[in-house]
Amino acid sequence: MTSHAPRQASAGTGPADPYTQVQQFYARQVAFLDDLRAEEFAATFTEDGVFAPAPGAPPARGRTAIAAALRAAHERRFGTEQVRRRHWHNMLRVEPGPDGTLLTHYYLLVAVTRPGEPAPVLGPSAVVEDVLVHDDTGGLLTRERRVTPDHLSF
Repeated sequence: MTSHAPRQASAGTGPADPYTQVQQFYARQVAFLDDLRAEEFAATFTEDGVFAPAPGAPPARGRTAIAAALRAAHERRFGTEQVRRRHWHNMLRVEPGPDGTLLTHYYLLVAVTRPGEPAPVLGPSAVVEDVLVHDDTGGLLTRERRVTPDHLSF
């Protein structure tokens, strides 16, 4: 009889396959983003991490600035309005980078749902490029994120 249970990685190291490790990292990171858990989202970046939300926009540098930028962007866009956001990543590429980094490239689509409205509003869509590094437990952190919204890519 063959077991269908997923193989467990040793504590702290995550899956051996970089693609799977990146997918699991993003699943955790995006849950923090969607739930507006700004400090926990920022903690998935290196201490000096860079988050550049759009070409020409000043990047947030460091965890404190990333958390503040996330809260400020949400406030500008939604104010006190109740919304549920879902960030969907697709077409993920993971490539080895210099010094053991992982370079990722993926498409992003954001769905926004409001109370009483069963159909979400889609948008924006974007291309995201990250530089990921391993922490001292074998997990991942984002060193740099560059987001290019599709409407600004022409």
